[in-house]
Amino acid sequence: MRFGLMFFEAAGVNTPASEVYQTVCAASRLADEGGLSAVWTPERHFDHFGGAFPNPALTGAAVAVSTRHIQVRAGSLISPLHNTIRIAEDWSVLDNLSGGRVAISFGSGWNVNDFVLNPHNYDQRREVMLSQIEQIRRLWRGEEIKAANGVGRIASVKLYPSPVQPELPVWLTSSGDPKTFAAAGSIGANILTHLIGQDLDELSRKIDLYRQARSDHGYPPGEGVVSLMLHTHMDYDAATAVERSRDPFRNYLRSAVALERQAAAGGGTISGGLQLPDEEIPADLIEELLDLTYERYLTSGSLIGSPETCTHFADRVTELGVDEIACLIDFGLPGQDVLAGLPALINFAARFR
Repeated sequence: MRFGLMFFEAAGVNTPASEVYQTVCAASRLADEGGLSAVWTPERHFDHFGGAFPNPALTGAAVAVSTRHIQVRAGSLISPLHNTIRIAEDWSVLDNLSGGRVAISFGSGWNVNDFVLNPHNYDQRREVMLSQIEQIRRLWRGEEIKAANGVGRIASVKLYPSPVQPELPVWLTSSGDPKTFAAAGSIGANILTHLIGQDLDELSRKIDLYRQARSDHGYPPGEGVVSLMLHTHMDYDAATAVERSRDPFRNYLRSAVALERQAAAGGGTISGGLQLPDEEIPADLIEELLDLTYERYLTSGSLIGSPETCTHFADRVTELGVDEIACLIDFGLPGQDVLAGLPALINFAARFR
């Protein structure tokens, strides 16, 4: 089992983005020195919830120059919002800056309001994403692709600068849709997922589906990487970790629900392609649900606690076929608390090598 860091930035409206980036760089240096596998930064738009991360290539560049060994990943890059060729260019530059350490987890997007950046791709965003991945892989390998120029003529373009890695490591991000697991297997990609909206039994079945899809399409089934995002905060004293994370995690969940409602109000689905009910949830019921959700995550959906209390759950997801845990560490915690949790996490990760 490998462990990496994932950022989302849910510190709230009063936390300057500059402080978020300082925390990312400081945590990345500690992770690099501690032998963790990767740092993931996301793509978020138009909301304080995650809004410090509109471009994972830019935040990835900050991680790259702050580290020497750790892999620099997008988790996720919402490719249908962007020009395919420009994605390849940006990440090839970053591959050179990092000495060949980049990887991308691609997402098709779900928040309809994000698509003000590229409205015509929304309805077919899944198909667009898969086509983009194929084109980016071709460019990465040094092939030319054809595209219309400014006067509508077809031009051939090739990627410059050439990347360091001969192949771009690719993940697909799934909120739990079995079709995405199968699609990742069918194109020989890795898979990044989470436990929001799916339990361990469901995840196990989807991992089997992913491995079978790899086999069916000629890829070694055991070579694909299954990465699982887990909310993570550790301390050598479990009670300290739990108490330090309780209020930030509840606020994080509250902000997530608000963002889902904003997306639904814009005329789209929420994450995972689901629908929200029209009726408002009473405030007292929301607070009760936040408490129940936090307790559920403590026991069966996170790495919140001490290295000793978290070992059983990490062993459990290993048995399901998870290869790597993407530890989401900034779910509303202040920067100093995020950093305070890293020594115990690095110690914990070393036990699984």
